[in-house]
Amino acid sequence: MTSEPRPTITLTPDEWQAFQDRLYERDDRLELRAPDTVVRRDEAVDAYVLSAHAEALQSGEVEGDVWGTLEDIDETAADEQEAWEKITAFYLGRGSVLVRVTDLDEPEEWIFTEELARRLGLIAQETQK
Repeated sequence: MTSEPRPTITLTPDEWQAFQDRLYERDDRLELRAPDTVVRRDEAVDAYVLSAHAEALQSGEVEGDVWGTLEDIDETAADEQEAWEKITAFYLGRGSVLVRVTDLDEPEEWIFTEELARRLGLIAQETQK
């Protein structure tokens, strides 16, 4: 666990879709598809499949359980905005990464573990020393 702030990754809707298009799920593990790799239809990843791998999310496409997540972290809030702020602070304070999609009618923010974000190419792999 770390108290060091984690990055926020900001993507356009096209970048977000391109990211999702490069993913596949095999044996409940989310993977990044190499260029020109063919995957089976049942391995395709959409926002619903991706949501199973997120720590938390706020999405216009997938209904995240903000109140359930808030309860899981033993917090309370007066409204959904405050709830999301507390959820975000909780996970970012524990090393997770926030992915924000801009230029949409509704908020689109996803929280992933840093390990998953690195494995899926959302943040650069650190150079081994």
